[in-house]
Amino acid sequence: GDKVIPIPLPHCGECSFCLNPESNYCLKCHLSESQSLLPDKTSRFTCKGKQIHHFLWVSTFAEYTVIPEYVVAKIDAAAPLDKVCLLGCGFSTGYGAAINTAKVKPGSTCAIFGVGGVGLSVVMGCKAAGASRIIAVDINKDKLAKAKELGATDCISPRDFKKPIQEVLTEMTGHGVDYSFEVIGHADTMIAALASCNMNTGICVMVGELPSGSMLSIDPMLLLSGRTWKGTLLGGWKMRESMTKLVSSYLEKKFNSDLLITHTLPIAQVNDGFELLRAGK
Repeated sequence: GDKVIPIPLPHCGECSFCLNPESNYCLKCHLSESQSLLPDKTSRFTCKGKQIHHFLWVSTFAEYTVIPEYVVAKIDAAAPLDKVCLLGCGFSTGYGAAINTAKVKPGSTCAIFGVGGVGLSVVMGCKAAGASRIIAVDINKDKLAKAKELGATDCISPRDFKKPIQEVLTEMTGHGVDYSFEVIGHADTMIAALASCNMNTGICVMVGELPSGSMLSIDPMLLLSGRTWKGTLLGGWKMRESMTKLVSSYLEKKFNSDLLITHTLPIAQVNDGFELLRAGK
């Protein structure tokens, strides 16, 4: 009868990563251990007698699922599940990238490349951290109004300029932004985000996921001058511990993740949802 949120990043509580207070990784994570089968190497799903694989031990498109105990977090019974489900991955990843991974300081300048659901959550995180200037960058101008509503101070589209977007951002801010976030998952925008932050003290956080096996080619001078380039997994939260606090913050209206919801569809229309996603809507 407990209300729970399944989480895509395990927390076994026993491995060296789980025992490190500064880490939110777990050796049972999908980057270390395949999660298409359960830990006992079985699948509990079949369709017409054929085996179906699990997805990250979460499999949220199933009405019933079997998951390891360490990938589920109990939450406040008062929480509306159709709203706080966003805290299971998308919102927490973006919000935490700003708060936990970048540790955005008050009065700083930030640039967010890509303002879909996760990028907008980064915008909210930067605002909550007290950033004075938040620049939203997206080629889909339909998304920029929402970014402004959630805290972006400037909104720009790379298609409006003849020069590389990192040069535009550097000119807008003097010496580049203090923090930049790539929330798309493209090699060219990863490099642009890195180049757009301050050459000495700038911090660039990789939130977007590149296709498996991708390679990035960068000018080493971008890092030699002092920039920091880091990745983030699920926004740096130790999810089983943090989920309760995140849900409490939601209920206390410390942030309004409901603003990220554009459509609510029944599970039978899940493929329509993916089409809206691909169309940038």
